[in-house]
Amino acid sequence: MSLPARVSIVEVGPRDGLQNETLTLSPQTRAELISRLAAAGLSRIEAGSFVSPTAVPQMAHTDETLALTPRQNVRLSVLVPNLRGLAAALAAGADEIAVFAAASETFSKRNINCSIEESLTRYAKVVAEARRYGIMARGYISCVLGCPYEGDVDSGRVVSVASALLEMGCFEVSLGDTIGVGAPLPARRMVERVARVAPLDKIAVHFHDTYGQALANIFA
Repeated sequence: MSLPARVSIVEVGPRDGLQNETLTLSPQTRAELISRLAAAGLSRIEAGSFVSPTAVPQMAHTDETLALTPRQNVRLSVLVPNLRGLAAALAAGADEIAVFAAASETFSKRNINCSIEESLTRYAKVVAEARRYGIMARGYISCVLGCPYEGDVDSGRVVSVASALLEMGCFEVSLGDTIGVGAPLPARRMVERVARVAPLDKIAVHFHDTYGQALANIFA
């Protein structure tokens, strides 16, 4: 097995982690967390998201969090769902944005209230506008190995969504086993299939550790 000489870690705890907690932290506390992560050596950190605070109250005041966070030797990204979210991210001075799609039609409709195709059409406008301002966009795909509603997910759908995100201008696509049901062999095969349409240096992986398989999947 060939292993890379180095890896790039994108820390998403201040967004993906905190949004799943019942407690809503203050912008000051979130900024302190990001600062400590940066001090630990992490240079790419997702600081929050500009989604509706009604839907995700834990991510309210992400603009204040960014304003309170020192920017030395760190690139701060934020998740945005639409052009309105992008405008807020630009106003807050985010260094990078991320858009989020799914490989499961049912999950897409239940999570963001639109089909996969509709989400990609929306994100194409967001990514184009971001690039017009010199902001890079990262593409997320959830449910790449399994869906809580549909079960196993065909990797062909992952390939299709990944291709669309790269074609619209995302510099990197993160393949997310967001319910943590993947195992090493299916994970490797899924990445290999995506790699037929995307350079490996444009592919990232995101494995939840629900069943203790995350590190094994990453190694594979």
